[in-house]
Order: sequence, then structure tokens, then C-alpha cells
Amino acid sequence: MKILFRTFIFLSVFVCFSTCSEKETTTKNTSIEDAIIESKIDEILSKMTLEEKIGQTNLRGTSSSVNGPLPEVLKTAVRNGQIGAFLNVMNLEYVKELQRIAVEESPNGIPLIFGRDVIHGFKTLFPIPLGLAASWDKEVAKKSSEIAAFEASSAGIRWTFAPMLDIARDSRWGRIAESPGEDPYLASILGKAYVDGFQGNDLSNPTRIAACAKHYIAYGAAIGGRDYNTVNLSEPLLRNLYLPPFKSAIDAGAATVMSSFNEVNGVPVTGNEFLLKDVLRNELKFDGFVVSDWDSTKEMVSHGFARDEKHAAELSVIAGLDMEMSSTVYKDHLKNLIEEGSISENQIDEFVKNILRIKLKLNLFENPYIPENHDGNLYAEAHLKEAKKAVIKSTVLLKNDNILPLKNNTKVAVIGPMANKPHEQLGTWSFDGERENTTTPIDAFKKAKVNYQLAEGLNYSRDKTTKGFNEAVSAAKNSDVVLFFGGEEAILSGEAHSRATIDLPGAQIELLKTLAKTGKPIVLVIMAGRPITITNIIDDVDAVLMAWHPGTMGGEALHDIIFGLSEPEGRLPVSWPKTAGQLPYFYNHKNTGRPAEDGQFVQMDSIPIGVWQSSLGNDSHYLDVGYTPHFPFGFGLSYSTFKYENITVNKEVFGFNDTIEVNAKITNTGEKDGKELVQLYVQDVVGSITRPIRELKRFKHIYLKSGESKEVTFTITSEDLKFTNSKMIHAAEAGNFNVWIAPNSASGLKSSFILKK
Repeated sequence: MKILFRTFIFLSVFVCFSTCSEKETTTKNTSIEDAIIESKIDEILSKMTLEEKIGQTNLRGTSSSVNGPLPEVLKTAVRNGQIGAFLNVMNLEYVKELQRIAVEESPNGIPLIFGRDVIHGFKTLFPIPLGLAASWDKEVAKKSSEIAAFEASSAGIRWTFAPMLDIARDSRWGRIAESPGEDPYLASILGKAYVDGFQGNDLSNPTRIAACAKHYIAYGAAIGGRDYNTVNLSEPLLRNLYLPPFKSAIDAGAATVMSSFNEVNGVPVTGNEFLLKDVLRNELKFDGFVVSDWDSTKEMVSHGFARDEKHAAELSVIAGLDMEMSSTVYKDHLKNLIEEGSISENQIDEFVKNILRIKLKLNLFENPYIPENHDGNLYAEAHLKEAKKAVIKSTVLLKNDNILPLKNNTKVAVIGPMANKPHEQLGTWSFDGERENTTTPIDAFKKAKVNYQLAEGLNYSRDKTTKGFNEAVSAAKNSDVVLFFGGEEAILSGEAHSRATIDLPGAQIELLKTLAKTGKPIVLVIMAGRPITITNIIDDVDAVLMAWHPGTMGGEALHDIIFGLSEPEGRLPVSWPKTAGQLPYFYNHKNTGRPAEDGQFVQMDSIPIGVWQSSLGNDSHYLDVGYTPHFPFGFGLSYSTFKYENITVNKEVFGFNDTIEVNAKITNTGEKDGKELVQLYVQDVVGSITRPIRELKRFKHIYLKSGESKEVTFTITSEDLKFTNSKMIHAAEAGNFNVWIAPNSASGLKSSFILKK
């Protein structure tokens, strides 16, 4: 009866999703179902040998490009119950056969989970996660992961290693491309949306996949922006900044969590009992399973935390790591460690329970195979439409000297190494995306019959040769406008791809400056996995669009933005530095005892020769670039302009149970209808520990016709003012607060209120 019911539900949902109007209306008595699941777990566990239990903790990988016969060693391992999950098995015949062996030939018929890095799409690729974060739109995030799950599950994938929830404050870090940005509030909203999209309301739906909140925790705080590097931070900072997105994902029901590569305060996370047990299990009440990152168990030896791989296995078990990815320290040493009494079988039992719980929630015991009628609707028109919409919502207009949008009859010179590079615009972690199904700007221009001439000037982003410059200059002279598609190749961002400098690589700067000499207006379109420092060329160009790595539909979306069929709606999810020397940089920093203020420092080139040492003042800044970013967090222009006025707070003094209302009038003062992202920031002026100068608490997307005004109201409570202090007390504190309604983190209308007990 239960099987028939689930089959009916699947077919209903499947048909519904195929028309891109899925509505999951199934309600469940979760307490009864949870009890059934726990009873089933105990039943299975009671029949398992120690070797089988250890097998469930092993996640093995294969190359996604492997062909030919399925290796016998893998078939034998699955048959003996020695493997619990696989990653990167993309041969469908392999998937079917390995699952058949697990279900039909292993001792207890425990199914496998097949995982994959489905990060910003499967076949239909959306903008990289940092780009999606620039949408500030939870529905965009949710839809991207929903489509990714539907496509990926048709390949047997029921587990993704996403979302990545690492707060990133350093643009040198390659994995900022996967990050939701620098702000914990925005990251928390996006994290929940991703989980909701991947998992839906019912994880047993075979078109849904288990999410994995990663990298737990503080991976983005690596010193110097160098991947895998040491992390040192206080516990209050850990809890106030890096933990909230994970809490949000876990509250949303994230099935799994991945431990990070890094150490935190001297202890690698994979072997960190405090973080994995005390915080994750006991405080956040996480009941799924924790998987290590690739080889991070045995890498504790390299860290100097474990004596050898056996010791690494012991430390990981004590810490509470349920499953090991890739390396084999669990497989090789757990049995001996139990026999020696270093760990207990009961500890392994808890790991197996956590793993089985997710397998049961995925309904793999009843439906272990890919449904025959599930083809994923790969590249479906509805999927491509959503991907294109995401690019439009993610693209950030950083500068516009009345050049954009272009008129349809504009004669355009298309120059730069990223104009017609489908592979590069897909970005990092795009294993399954296909260049032949990717629309570049040139593809879109051809389709729209744009009057353009292509002269790339450079063959790829790192190209240092100048042999193509003359052709590019000639094309520019024969045009009305230069569209320069620059940035960095996909390989220059992502894991282990940190950069010490983040200028445009190769000879791009030289080419732009050469083109500027023609006197033709230049629109710079950047495709990159991180903010790119452009202070050295900002005065040479007339407009700047940040498109990130936009994915499959990047070309069509950018055409529509450039020619005014759509307006760029993105806002920066990270502060944009003037130079890499400012990094790490973030808007929600704290004041020093000598905070910098406008007009209170002298720029280095203006310092008189032989001046007295203390005559320049003493505040916190850089002599050469000051103390502000090039573009602040939350910044982004549109094709219209907006005026903010008349901020009010509903009263001056609030109790802890009161609702605080903050209101302002927003007017579209431009000639075009447009969208604005209105942001609410708060400052706790005095706290038991020093507090940031501003913190994002709310935001709203509004649409205003030309000349139209709207009253925008935000509501918050004392819950939104809580933080963790040095005594690990998480609470709001009475005192004075400043509040802003603003278009970004560096401007806006200011008011204040008092919170009183």
C-alpha cells in the first residue's frame, strides 16, 4: 500500500514538474513517519556485521569519464557491503548495475547514494553562486536548485555537494565564486532557498536530491585568501558571522553537512569534536550525516594534528564524522581501533544510523532506481528561461555614463577574450555543462542581427600577446561603440585557484587603454568568478557590467541588457576593492579607536616633502587608497535613478517585545520604469563586545514607474538584534541603535531608536 501511494505521488509530481508548475501539496504526519524510520534503522542495524557498518561510512569516487566494463573491484566491494555511497559515477549503466548489486546481492540490501557536485546547475547552468547571490532573490536561488535537482536526478544523482555557505570576505580566494557573499543575513536567506529547491517538501520524491551544507565551517576565512589555509578567529565571530547560514540550512532540513578542509584555531574541522558534536549536533540539532571533504581525514596528518592515518581515523570518529570521502582511513583502520578499544562499535552505530536515516528519507529502499520515465527535461525551454532570468537579475551595472542601453541600430565592435567562449562563461564547477548548448554574446548578436564586427584582440584572458591589437583598433574606429568582453577564464577561480592580484589578467588592461585612444565609447562587460580590480581602467571606459560567469544563457541575457530589452537588476553581494592590498574587505567591519572619516587623511601623492611625521593625522586608512571600497556591498545601478527621503521610526523607545517599524519614501526620478533594491541596516552603537558599523537586517525589491513614489516599511524585533558576546550569551542588549534605509551599505537615510528593558 505504501509503495503504491508513493508511486502515485511521484507520478503526480513528475507530470506537474514537467510543465514547470510543480506544487507539492503532500502533507505528512512527520512524528509518525520519523518513528517508522527510526524503527526501520534499528531493524537494519541489528542485522549488520561490523564490516558492513564500516562500509556505510565509505564514500568512493570514480572518474566521470570512465568507460568500458565496470571494474570488478567495485562490484565486489558493493556486493560485500563495503561501500555506502559513490560520487562522480556518470555512466548510467554503472549506476544501474552498482545499485542492483547493492540492493539484490549485498548482505542486507542497503542501497547506495550517488552524489555529484551539482553546484549551479546540472546541464542547464545558472550563474555561479556568487552571481546568483547578486540577485538578492531567494526565488531565483530556489528555482536554480530545483531545476538542477530535476535534471541531475535523471542521471541517478540523489545527493549534491551544495549549497556552499562559506562567508567570503577576500576576493583573492578562488572559492569566493561558490560563495553567497560576505553577509550572514543574505547568505542565510539564500542557503534556505537552495535547500528548499534541492529537497522540496518531500525528499522521497525521486526528482529531488539531498542537499549538503558546506564547508562547515569558516573555510572562507583562510588567511590571505589562500585556499586551504589556516583560520584563526574568536568564537563570537564564528557564531555571529560564519554559523548563521548553516543554522538556516539545517533549520530548512538540509540532509547532510560537509566538514571543511581548514583548521579552526588549531584543530582541523574534520577532527573537531567541539564543532561537529557540541555545536552541530547538540546546539543546531542536526540529524543527518556529516561527510568529510575530499581526503580531509588523512590530511589531518599533513596538518600535524594526527600522527598517522590510523590516528586520523580515531580523531575523526571521536569528533563525530559519519562518512569519509575518497580516502580510506575508516576502511583501513576502524576495525582495528575497535578491537584495541580506542573507539567503540556503538560510535560507528551512530554514524550508520545517521546515514541510513537519509537513505530512508530518500526512499531508496523502496525506489532505488532511476524512474524509467524520468529524462530530466534537459535544456527544456522553461529551464533555459529561468537561467536567462537569473542572469538578468544577477548582472550588476557598476558604471554608466549615459551609454547604456544601446540603440538597436548601433554599430558595435565586439572585442575581448570572453565574447565567444562558451566554456569560460560556464564558470567553475560546471562538470556537466556543455559548450555546444551554451549561448555566447556572439551567438545572441547573430540571432538578433546586431550590426557588429568581432575582433577579439586577445585569444584568451591570460593572453599577453599584442598581435591582435591592430585588428581590434581598426574595428573600434569603424564602430559607434566598443563592447569589450573581458574578465578571467573559468579555470582562474574555484578550488585551489586563489590569486594574489585580481586585476584583469594578460594584456587586457593594455588593450583597453589602446582602445580608449580611439575616442570611441567603451562598455566593459566582465565575466569572472570574483570582483576584479578596475581602478586602473575605470576612467578609460564609459560603462561597466559585472556578469560573473553567467552560465548557459549568458549571451542572450547580456544582449537584452545591453540593448535595453531588460535592465540589469543585480546588486553586489561582496564589497568590491580598489586593490588587492585592501583585502580582506567587508562592509560590516568594526570601528577602530581611531576610525577614518572623510577629509581626515591626506592621500600619499599629496603629502608635502619633508613634512613633520604627525602632521597628517592618525586614523585608520591606507595612504594610497584611503579606507573605502571601489564599490560598496549592496551597490548596483539601473537604467533609472531613485531618490530616498523621509526616513521615520514608529517611535523612539522600544521594549524587547515591541515591533520596530522603519519607513522611507522611494521615488523613481528617472525617465525609465525600473526596479530598486531597498536595504535596511542597523548598528548596535555600544555592546558588551564591539559591534559592526552596520549590519544588513532586511531588504525589499520594488518596482517603480517613472515619477512614481512608494512608502517602503521594514519591521524588525529584538530577535533581529541578538548577537553572541564574549561569554557566549546570545541575546539582544538594551541601548542605542542607528538605522539606515539605503541603496547600499555606504549610503542612505539615517535615524535611530532606543531598546529598553
